[in-house]
Amino acid sequence: MNEPQVPVTVLTGFLGAGKTTLLNRILKERHGHKIAVIENEFGPEGIDNELLIADTDEQIVEMNNGCICCTVRGDLVRILAELKDKRENKQLDFERVIIETTGMANPGPVTQTFFMEDNISSYYLLDGVITVVDAKHGHDTLDAQPEAQNQVGFADRILLSKTDLVDADELESLRERIVRMNPRAPIKPVHMGQVPIGEILDIRGFNLNAILEIDPDFLAAEHPDAAKARRAAGHDHDHEHDHDHDHHGHAHRHHHHHDDAIKAFVFQSNRPFDPAKLEDYMGALTQVYGQDMLRYKGVLFMDGSPRRMIFQGVHMLMGADVGRPWGRDEKPASKIVFIGRNLPKDAILKGLEACLAR
Repeated sequence: MNEPQVPVTVLTGFLGAGKTTLLNRILKERHGHKIAVIENEFGPEGIDNELLIADTDEQIVEMNNGCICCTVRGDLVRILAELKDKRENKQLDFERVIIETTGMANPGPVTQTFFMEDNISSYYLLDGVITVVDAKHGHDTLDAQPEAQNQVGFADRILLSKTDLVDADELESLRERIVRMNPRAPIKPVHMGQVPIGEILDIRGFNLNAILEIDPDFLAAEHPDAAKARRAAGHDHDHEHDHDHDHHGHAHRHHHHHDDAIKAFVFQSNRPFDPAKLEDYMGALTQVYGQDMLRYKGVLFMDGSPRRMIFQGVHMLMGADVGRPWGRDEKPASKIVFIGRNLPKDAILKGLEACLAR
């Protein structure tokens, strides 16, 4: 019988967001998990390395709570293969891996490693991307740093740190902004890395059969009647316009429209897809826009099939699987969420519409 794959969590977030605090907790606290933590520095020298490990000469250090810490300056595949060998030879004992990317890194290439390298993908299971966002500097960082936007777009879970340093309005405005960029990722405040470890492990963000959850606020905001409803309720946060000032000339910073390059949109239809047309279209779409398509996932109603089809992708890499049958009381429908950089939303929605069975 095959041994189960080792789950891997990718932890990302911009410099100073609080990743190291969280990692230090994982490496020192008695949580009962045997975790190998990989600090993936992608560069000549580690930024947070001295904070994390006193003994910088060793690449793999065992911590006193049963965790292991590795630093990798270059090739992630190499260190994962090394850990695999040591585990199989009983030199190291760990049940799961957490990879910390640098604050400047795009999580895309890290996640792709688990789809492209056969010896890695057969042994390790990519579980999810956790992104830490600093609530105090979140807006400014997202405005200034495209990589911080990538980190939000890729996330399966978002942890908001330093929420005690901002007021409720500022926090809500950041939350709304993050939901527009990534409506699939639940957002949770976290104080000084104090997050129950169970909340960041085994989230199955890359599991094809996981349910496609989308923040309901996002779906409401996507609806054409939503703006009218908000205005009627006196909550005009219509982000299509730039609310620099209210009627008395007071600047409202949290009403600014942040026109982020990374945005999400959803395709929904009750009509079935023509399987051949959809396959051709998605192939062509990823050829042209794959670099800018961060994460996309869908539950699909396919013509002629009694079962749902689940598919997901990261950049140009796509996978699909047949899901469970549609229930007797269930109305079959397709729902696909796209998260990407400057994607031509209207053209993509029209293209998908053209793939529906006539």
